Amino acid sequence: MNWLDTIVQGVLLGGLYALFAAGLSLVFGIMRLVNLAHGDLIVLAAYLILVIVSVLGISPFLAVAIALPIMFAVGYVLQRVVLNRVLGEDILPPLLVTFGISVVLQNALQEAFSADTRRLPSGEIGTASLQIGGLNIGVMPLLTFASAVIVIVVLNQIFYRTALGRAFRATSDDATTASLMGIRPARIFAQATGIALVIVTIAALYLGMRANFDPSIGPARLIYAFEAVIIGGLGSLWGTLAGGVIIGVAQTVGAAINPEWQILAGHVAFLLVLLVKPRGLFPRAVD
Repeated sequence: MNWLDTIVQGVLLGGLYALFAAGLSLVFGIMRLVNLAHGDLIVLAAYLILVIVSVLGISPFLAVAIALPIMFAVGYVLQRVVLNRVLGEDILPPLLVTFGISVVLQNALQEAFSADTRRLPSGEIGTASLQIGGLNIGVMPLLTFASAVIVIVVLNQIFYRTALGRAFRATSDDATTASLMGIRPARIFAQATGIALVIVTIAALYLGMRANFDPSIGPARLIYAFEAVIIGGLGSLWGTLAGGVIIGVAQTVGAAINPEWQILAGHVAFLLVLLVKPRGLFPRAVD
């Protein structure tokens, strides 16, 4: 058994989990909102890309360019119209509302698309691979991991080098004081959720091209996202990537030992990290 290959595959798989988690980390870091519908929004984006591909007959990589602004608008409206109304000191109302959104999305998608599994066409790139240092590495996993790194770099640039990023940080620190300085927290929160759903759409692209999906898989994606965020440290974007990699490596190593252990190994790794570092590897407000 080639353990180096197993670990490399796990690292690349971690890129997909980091994409699942980055939007969740962003939203929590800015407004302390735990979005229980996050996984179902990933599935919604996957179906949106599928519809665009089917209607226009274009590749998923082109379809995602159309889906991105649509999902940004969905996130903006969802936050502005629904979620902003329940934000406050009590975390229970947002949890209940996002849980309700999750249930609605799952049932709506099942009504529209049935329970049958679907997959985005990946073409030759889905099976293409590269020989690197004696390892056979798939092009799709490489693209996924590279996209995760690019997303996190771009998010950090937005946070630290733009006026919007300064507004994000100010609102995260103290929304009341930020509002006195001319910042409108409701609009900032809506923009943050819009950006989070842009990331969700990128994650959905790779999810749909690498595996089958159906309306019921959202909660499992949410669990992976939560685990990656918590392992990395709440609000830490680079920590989210580290968390995704840890889960990915644990899963591939577990599967190499016994295929039945793949999912369990990821959850065990999550618990072990919490035992050693209860606040995650890089606990900070926003990285």
